[in-house]
Amino acid sequence: MEHLSRLALEAGLDHIRRSPRDEGTVELIACRPDNFRRQVLEEAVLDCAEGLIGDNWRVRGSRHTPDGSPLLAQQVTVTNCRVTSLVAVERERWALCGDQFYVDLDLSQENLPAGTRLAIGSAVIEVSAKPHVGCWKYDARFGRDAMRFVNSKAGRALRLRGFCASIVVGGTVRTGDKIRKVPVLDPAPT
Repeated sequence: MEHLSRLALEAGLDHIRRSPRDEGTVELIACRPDNFRRQVLEEAVLDCAEGLIGDNWRVRGSRHTPDGSPLLAQQVTVTNCRVTSLVAVERERWALCGDQFYVDLDLSQENLPAGTRLAIGSAVIEVSAKPHVGCWKYDARFGRDAMRFVNSKAGRALRLRGFCASIVVGGTVRTGDKIRKVPVLDPAPT
């Protein structure tokens, strides 16, 4: 498959920037049973200890922990479907991005700073400070220009590669469910 040029990718930025800011929609859910397989789901169960049930997050672990255990800050990944549509070109290739949730929502750091909580289906996730960046697999699947595009300074500010999150409240998420900011409750007056 031919990959888009940096110029063609940048031409899609205005469309990406028009993503809804407060409430969006889950457009696709994908599970990663192993490192090189993707399974598109209509429904997923999120568990605070296990992550997305059926995904390899827990088994895969992390090279960033002394004992190889998984990082809670990376239980799930969320990416913008407008970016995915642009980079992957065909919807059948979306799951190759390697994320679990593909949503129509503004994922920028300005809109969703680390610590922001989002209701997604009946679950609640929290945006991690741990950056989510394009890797060699992303480069191989979508091209060097796509990786440079998502990892650029502007790309990181807009979180074109998406974000990592931890699960705060377990629950079920279905394709078509809403994803929305959970309001921060004001502390009780003293």
